[in-house]
Amino acid sequence: MSSDTGEVTLHLEAGVASVVFNRPQARNAMTWGMYEQLTAIAGALKADASVRAVVFRGAGGQAFVAGTDIEQFTAFKTGEDGVAYERQIEVCVELLCGLPMPTVAVVEGWCVGGGLAIATACDFRLATPGAKFGVPIAKTLGNCLSIQNVARLRAAFGHQRVKRMLMLAEFIDAAEALACGYLHGIDAPEAIESAASALVQRLIALAPVTQRVSKAALDRLVTHDLAEADDLIRAAYASADFHEGVAAFVAKRPPVWSGQ
Repeated sequence: MSSDTGEVTLHLEAGVASVVFNRPQARNAMTWGMYEQLTAIAGALKADASVRAVVFRGAGGQAFVAGTDIEQFTAFKTGEDGVAYERQIEVCVELLCGLPMPTVAVVEGWCVGGGLAIATACDFRLATPGAKFGVPIAKTLGNCLSIQNVARLRAAFGHQRVKRMLMLAEFIDAAEALACGYLHGIDAPEAIESAASALVQRLIALAPVTQRVSKAALDRLVTHDLAEADDLIRAAYASADFHEGVAAFVAKRPPVWSGQ
């Protein structure tokens, strides 16, 4: 694990919560500690009736969140480690989806893997023109996503775009993300903060109960009756390719896939 574990911070002002992923030297890649902090923050926000909206953003202006810190996966030994990890991530993402107030992700630069799951859990997303969205695990790690996160990505981007993300390791740029409805808007780096503030002010002026029940209904439609998929997660995380992907990343060399 990196020596700098980063932090997730929470600031409250006038009914608006600001959550910042603060590890800019690693493009805000999430450590276990950061996921634990985010989960705790989401739990606290869910219980705070005074919060009318939440804004999520990454520190440094270069990334929202560039996935999970890959070095942490060196401790994984079996497929069960992958199942436990995906369940931990799902607890966090489900809490974010279940926040009763409107949520906005402000994306500057890279939005990758776990970062994409977090942004997709938000109700609205604003991005700078250079933002990139993807899950390049077919190129890097050889692991997989939980079926819940696949379902959320499919609902947000469409079936074929998610195939491109997962099977071709392609990134979607901001223009395409706007065209498919994933983004609410694209703003220049110097204007995105004011754009986010304007969107938040629109949201907090509207009926909270309508917003709460509407977003809950939409979330239920996305994740209802999902098939069991732990067997798929075990297969990916128990594979030789996954361990090769982690080893190659740590060694800073290209992975050599065996299909095993």
